[in-house]
Amino acid sequence: MSVIYLLISISIVVAIGFFIAFIRAVKTGQYDDDYTPSVRMLFDDELKIESPKPIQTIEEKQI
Repeated sequence: MSVIYLLISISIVVAIGFFIAFIRAVKTGQYDDDYTPSVRMLFDDELKIESPKPIQTIEEKQI
């Protein structure tokens, strides 16, 4: 039973270590995306979806 307490305490310490490493990485800007904003303007036209034009009936074409 004491082995379970030891393993749980070690896993909590490891989890806290990974959490601290993650917070440090976020604060130093490691996850900042510098590439996508510069490329987004190149593909701006593809994001716009035009609505389909209404179909004209025969009566509307004659007017």
